[in-house]
Amino acid sequence: MNICSFILFFNEHMFIINDSLIFMPGPYRRRRIQGLPKCQGFKPAGKAARNLDTQILSLDEYEAIRLADFLKLDHHEAATKMGISRPTFTRLIEKARHNVASALVEGKELVIGGGNIDVTITTYRCKTCGGMQDKNTGVNLKDCPACGSENLENMMDHFLKHQASEQFRKRRRRGD
Repeated sequence: MNICSFILFFNEHMFIINDSLIFMPGPYRRRRIQGLPKCQGFKPAGKAARNLDTQILSLDEYEAIRLADFLKLDHHEAATKMGISRPTFTRLIEKARHNVASALVEGKELVIGGGNIDVTITTYRCKTCGGMQDKNTGVNLKDCPACGSENLENMMDHFLKHQASEQFRKRRRRGD
């Protein structure tokens, strides 16, 4: 008799094999963030970025730090704002704090970007005057309110192009 005869499926996330209940993880949820950071990262003063190792802080990890440590929300409130469970938020904030601590203690460059996210507010930067403007996601800004220029950059594209990948880390070390 093969193992297939002992498998009984309850739903797509749990089943029984040889009288043991096995749980499979559910689908990965996109984490909701309310806005983008004001900068893409930080580096130790006096050192060239090309000579530093890189520590990636994903946008959802950044949002977890913003909600829990900056706004002082409890884990349940913060998880609700991000659209995830409280245990998931707790794991996320622990990982985020570890990444920030690693960058500080080991003298690494901290790069913020990437992640599986949904953004509720999109930031636009005017390439002419440097002004920043926040708009609800889905509302496209056509021209800069300060100078009238149509030369605008969606900052979301800027943050998501640097996904936390080994290729990005290698490129940053070389200084390309």
